Amino acid sequence: MTSRNKRRRPVGDMFPGMADRIEKRPPKADAEPEALTLDEAIARSYAILDRVLAAFPVVATIGLFSGGNDSVVVNHLFRSRVDAIAHVNTGTGIPETTQHVRDVVAAWGLPLHELRPRHSYADLVMGRVLSTRGKNIGRQVWKGFPGPAGHSVMYRRLKDEPLQRLRGQIIGRHGRTRNVVYLGGMRWAETDRRFRNAEEVDREGALIWVSPIVHWTDAHMREYRTRHRCNLPHEHAEHQLCWPDALPLNEVTVHLHMSGECLCGAFAKPGELDEIEFFYPHATKPLRELQQEAQDAGLTACKWGQRPPGQRKGRRPAGRLCAKCDGIEGQNDLLAEWRESGLITSGQYDTFTRTDEQRAA
Repeated sequence: MTSRNKRRRPVGDMFPGMADRIEKRPPKADAEPEALTLDEAIARSYAILDRVLAAFPVVATIGLFSGGNDSVVVNHLFRSRVDAIAHVNTGTGIPETTQHVRDVVAAWGLPLHELRPRHSYADLVMGRVLSTRGKNIGRQVWKGFPGPAGHSVMYRRLKDEPLQRLRGQIIGRHGRTRNVVYLGGMRWAETDRRFRNAEEVDREGALIWVSPIVHWTDAHMREYRTRHRCNLPHEHAEHQLCWPDALPLNEVTVHLHMSGECLCGAFAKPGELDEIEFFYPHATKPLRELQQEAQDAGLTACKWGQRPPGQRKGRRPAGRLCAKCDGIEGQNDLLAEWRESGLITSGQYDTFTRTDEQRAA
């Protein structure tokens, strides 16, 4: 068993009401992880936000809702304690995920800030976005489809800039005398990167990033979903909102095991576009068309999800809202599940799991 799997596994067989913890101490944790029941983990989550609200002059608490499994839990948990929900519509994602967020937030009776980037993904890929600052003024911000080295540019332009703009709209020029809290769903148990870098509270000027479920284990997440999601043998309401307080379910996460709200492709796996296309061809059509445009324009990096030639494989920060962008494991296992359950045929499984070299042969 690897150290990573050992760290993330439950302490023992988990049943409702049992305690669980992360085995090793995350580098940015204040203390050694405690074994907590789900109710104790929830109480600690509330205490994290209470501590921030007591320490800083906060004018707005905003839940960040990507449509993914972890973000829906944190927003469901705090839906009565936030002022609004924010969703970044990157323009590259699966439309069903954005619609899921709209419908759920409306059902909760909360305001929704649906944010969009100033510049489109297509303009970034085609090199039509020019820098307006510093020594690089007038130069292309990026050109071609991004690999890992381009992820920071895509994250900053597609996600972070809209959120920074919202923060500016809320506080104006009041700076540190007024603060905005963004609640996110990062957890130490998600990935190695999150284990190393996530923390309960991360202050960035007048913006305070809070991860109130950072200490939750996978077992806590499973128990919370079992407790609040409708599992009755009946025809479910849309998004599985079968009663007012039910935990919603995004169909996209069932099919793809990710929210799909951003398909920049920087950390894409081989065959990922084919997988997405199987369920959501309308979402991949613009990306296929953009590939053709990039190829016609003679761009070197003209293929979505493929590391540009000469780009070194490195470990770069994935960004606060990109928990699943790097280090996703078990994709072939997921495809095998689809094959066994009849979602895909054996031929489709073979197509999805071929490497680029095998496809070209």
